[in-house]
Amino acid sequence: MLTQLIQNSSISNDLKQISEKVIKLQRLTLDEGLMLYEKADLSLLALLANFVREKKNGLYTYYIKNIHIEPTNICVHKCRFCSYSRKAGEAGSWELSIEEIIEKVVAATDKGITEIHIVGGVHPDRDIAYYSMMIGEVRKVAPSSHIKAFTAVELDYMFKKSGKTYAEGFEILKKAGLNSIPGGGAEIFHEDIRRQICDTKSGGITWLKIHEAAHHCGIPSNATMLYGHIEKYIHRIDHLNKLRELQDSTGLFNAFIPLKYRNKNNEMSDLKEVSIIEDLRNYAVCRIFLDNFAHIKAYWPMIGKATTQLALSFGVDDIDGTIEDSTRIYSMAGVEDQSPAMTTDDLHELIIAAKKIPAERDSLYNIVNRQ
Repeated sequence: MLTQLIQNSSISNDLKQISEKVIKLQRLTLDEGLMLYEKADLSLLALLANFVREKKNGLYTYYIKNIHIEPTNICVHKCRFCSYSRKAGEAGSWELSIEEIIEKVVAATDKGITEIHIVGGVHPDRDIAYYSMMIGEVRKVAPSSHIKAFTAVELDYMFKKSGKTYAEGFEILKKAGLNSIPGGGAEIFHEDIRRQICDTKSGGITWLKIHEAAHHCGIPSNATMLYGHIEKYIHRIDHLNKLRELQDSTGLFNAFIPLKYRNKNNEMSDLKEVSIIEDLRNYAVCRIFLDNFAHIKAYWPMIGKATTQLALSFGVDDIDGTIEDSTRIYSMAGVEDQSPAMTTDDLHELIIAAKKIPAERDSLYNIVNRQ
């Protein structure tokens, strides 16, 4: 039926051929992915992305009961797009002690969270000994929770500071209790763009190598892409293709999360944020192109609850979780919701209103059954 609908439409023959490949679950080339970005209208993208979504996940929309902990925003880098990082002693900076982190973990586990997400700035004085001790202390008070911690940029710095190879570093963290790593720090892999927006940060090749090393150590991860700034569609497709190639090799990416550039309080504030239409276009193309990723996540504290709900019809099948009012990365960049938290009932209401089925998951996308 979908094939007939598309063949009877007025779209170009090239787009019809691409649509036919999507319906047959055949891999798209970079040029075909680029054409979807540049030429496909939003209605076609919605049809194709939702088709792929339902093939992979049916009507299920996943969420998790989690807490985000940000130990510090003190950072050796000053990325031009970042509204979050500060230098030590600068107004707005913070450093949580391990004791303060443990207090947050205990309070959250008492509420039934299953995942502890820990990311922050690249602190100049902290190495792998400090962070492995942190993970070990968290594990003591949350023995059954999944610990997802440290972006590739944080890991690159702590490994180098400690004189450890990627494999050695991951084995230390894994022994301490690390279960997986998040996808932050990827931004856009293309070096021309990175030189303009985050020239001191670990490069795209380094990000990919660190995630590859994590996978080889049996540590799964997520992947991200920062979009809506100075990049072009060709840079997005190049980024997605590099992720698709690594997933072909290792198979241990759990989910892909497009992250929208927000323009408040940073060095790129003169740029206008992209529209909701562009958000939906991007979610759809990512879902269609990343054929070997099981899940596409809309991070609701970043794009807001209303856009998240719309995204569920453009290929998205995961909306993250309860968050527990604990992340400041996007509130400092000017998002409307300055206190991001949703209850399970809130999440259910959002998902059901979009005609999808709520499914509480664990960190590896096993459905959690609760009475």
